[in-house]
Amino acid sequence: MGIRSFIAPFQRGKSSEEGISSMHVPPSLAHGNGGKGYGTTTTSGPALADDADVSSSVESQHPVDGSIRTTSGPSSGRDVDDDEGDFVTAGESRDLKRGLAERHLSMLGIAGAIGTGLFLGLGGAVQRGGPLGALLGYATVGLVVCAVQFALGEVAALLPVTGAFVRHAELLVDPAWGFAIGWNLVYGNILSIPSEITAICVLFELWTDINPSVWIIIFILLTFIVGISFVQIFGEVEYFFAVLKILLVVFLIVLGLVIDLGGIKGTPAVYFKYWDDPGPFVEYVAAGNWGKFLGYWSVMTGAVFSFAGVESIAMAGAETENPRKAIPAACKKVFIRIVLFYILSILIVGMLVSSQDGRLSNESGNATQSPFVIAASAAGIPAIPSVVNAIVITSAWSSSNQSLLAGTRVLYGLAIKKQAPKMFLRTTSWGVPYVCVLLFIAFSFLSFMSLSNNAITVFWWLVNLTAAGVLVSWISILMNHIRLRLAMKRQSIPVTRLPWWNSWTLYSSYAALCMCIVILLTGGFAVFTKGNWNASNFVSSYLDIPLVLAAYLVWKFVKGTKIVALADIPLHRAFEQAEQKHESLEA
Repeated sequence: MGIRSFIAPFQRGKSSEEGISSMHVPPSLAHGNGGKGYGTTTTSGPALADDADVSSSVESQHPVDGSIRTTSGPSSGRDVDDDEGDFVTAGESRDLKRGLAERHLSMLGIAGAIGTGLFLGLGGAVQRGGPLGALLGYATVGLVVCAVQFALGEVAALLPVTGAFVRHAELLVDPAWGFAIGWNLVYGNILSIPSEITAICVLFELWTDINPSVWIIIFILLTFIVGISFVQIFGEVEYFFAVLKILLVVFLIVLGLVIDLGGIKGTPAVYFKYWDDPGPFVEYVAAGNWGKFLGYWSVMTGAVFSFAGVESIAMAGAETENPRKAIPAACKKVFIRIVLFYILSILIVGMLVSSQDGRLSNESGNATQSPFVIAASAAGIPAIPSVVNAIVITSAWSSSNQSLLAGTRVLYGLAIKKQAPKMFLRTTSWGVPYVCVLLFIAFSFLSFMSLSNNAITVFWWLVNLTAAGVLVSWISILMNHIRLRLAMKRQSIPVTRLPWWNSWTLYSSYAALCMCIVILLTGGFAVFTKGNWNASNFVSSYLDIPLVLAAYLVWKFVKGTKIVALADIPLHRAFEQAEQKHESLEA
């Protein structure tokens, strides 16, 4: 069975030939089965070798007959105890290459979170909630993102596995839950690539009438080249585009501030004019203060998807150089930069554009609907639409690359756990899971559905089914962190043994978990109000919930998994491996 249900405390202790090589067995585990001692394990040669050419000789005493068994030779996917994929496996260490540095991880998070949601979507937030409502909505979700990033960093620094929080969920919560969110992520990312390429075709319509199929072929090819290349090349490409995005965001913030303060000749200063008229809040769906609150709440639900992508920085944990240091540092930097950019941007937009400006309702999908472009056009700066459009195109393609990395690594992680076909474990000589990449590229040809109006309607409907998947992922990250900290307390492991920890993160994870669940359940609240029923919006807001629950229950029933007891989570094993890995990397 590909997933362990962890029914008995640390079951692999029943046979040390299946169990712990190169490590000391904690007394609490070695004597946890009726006080029985399970013998000793000794190793000659480097512990937990990262290189397939390093040989090891392991002697283990059988718990029943007392015989000594020895295995030796080069490590392979199963030669070194991989705990059914709960920790970093020998196969990952051998087949995947560590090519992502801390600067790559930081920029991956930024590249994933700064996209069309920032450049085009902020105007819609102001229109629904008003300038202050939009600002408060993004600030609230920014605090949730903070909790998510710090929770992810604490767990991923200890367990830097491919697939990150998907495999964390199997170890810390329930193997069936890891299966459910894993395939939900694969499904969401596999459809995200063609959706981003379709968006690119729409964006090019601002400049040219060339047949969209040309752009589809070009960007599918470019996505494949980046995806199949050594992961460091991917990191450099995303690093470049992230820098480009940051420069544009800074430019637009400065430009917006100059326009607002009357720095453009012939353009009067605006200051906080639109906060007075039509006002700081907009009544949404209902009237009065309740309507203003719903306007704020509708902004917050939309802001979640603008921040989507920040959780992807740990997906390639096994391909990260010194993840014990790189992942926490990246989590801190990404949070500060993302929140700063979004909060400043929404503040400037609320000062520049009225919530009643009809141009914010423009559904063209190109730069003309950007509030920055609207303000620049009013100030007589004609080149801004093309500049913004160009950067949004690169943002869309960068997002497709991000989906390819996250989706393929999750699929690889599922294959390690035998929850996906074994063929997805195949990698190139330079460490890329090429079968996973080929599957995702094959689905990218769904972009051609954009050439048919009827087909594109169906396609976007399918994409919207996984819109709530972002919140499902965040909920899982927060649950993983809470379970880790509770299990450490149960097993008397001091929090100071974590590679990275903060005294307040357990409380922030609880608060953010409650907030994410509430946002998930109320994300489509507008369809339940009088005269606003929309079947498509209802489906996009809520269908992902039963899909994930169905996958969880089916796998739980078929494999007979159980929620892992806090005392049974093999944390001593995890800490010992993490510490030895860190020592080997430092050496």
